[in-house]
Amino acid sequence: MAKKKKEQSVADKLKNLYKLQLIDSELDQIKVLKGELPIEVADLEDELAGLQTRIDKLQGQLDDLGDEKAKHERNIKEAGMLIERYKQQLDEVKNNREYEALQKEIELQELEIQLSEKRIAETDERISGKQEIKETTEEKKATREDSLKKKRVELDEIQKKTAKEEKALQKESEAARKEVESRLLKAYDRIRDSYRNGLAVVTIERDSCAGCFNKIPPQIQNEVRSRKQVVPCEHCGRIIVDEEMLVQAGVIQEAKAS
Repeated sequence: MAKKKKEQSVADKLKNLYKLQLIDSELDQIKVLKGELPIEVADLEDELAGLQTRIDKLQGQLDDLGDEKAKHERNIKEAGMLIERYKQQLDEVKNNREYEALQKEIELQELEIQLSEKRIAETDERISGKQEIKETTEEKKATREDSLKKKRVELDEIQKKTAKEEKALQKESEAARKEVESRLLKAYDRIRDSYRNGLAVVTIERDSCAGCFNKIPPQIQNEVRSRKQVVPCEHCGRIIVDEEMLVQAGVIQEAKAS
């Protein structure tokens, strides 16, 4: 038969919740140490992927333009060969009609050459434009790669220094979460997500909420110190606890003693 879990007192619930906050705050400090580096690294990686896609697309367009230019060059070569053949045939014609027909074919092939030369010039201009854009994009990519390399080194150095501590804290946080009542845990996560500093559970400092710094009435302070109910700040909604309970339990050291 499964052993029934012992009902926690309000004081124990608050103690477990505050303990979780202290652990998560240490994890938050490691994130602050990393700063915006993880986001910057991810953004640079996305940008580089986009630049590479653009370079690949431009190269594909350049390849197509190269094929188009080669086609026109073949047309010129073929037209030149036909002109030579027609000119040779001119010496063998037997009447004016054949002569005029060959002359017309020569003129058509000469026009074909002129048209192909015009298309080549246009294609060269397009190739030049695409190549310039590609080179500019490649230069930008190289600059971003250099920035990414430096930021990765910086981030790796921080991660090496904090990896062991972060892993231990994450393990502690997971264990601490199991000790917190599910209803309080949901409220805790919701409040943490609402504030950039991740503070969901705070103490009283100089008669004020340590989260929003608004004054807390004496009656509310007494309710907090009694540890008989969960007391939220009437201004910011954070849960207010009595720090002394963790000092007494030996979880944290009294600030004055440090």
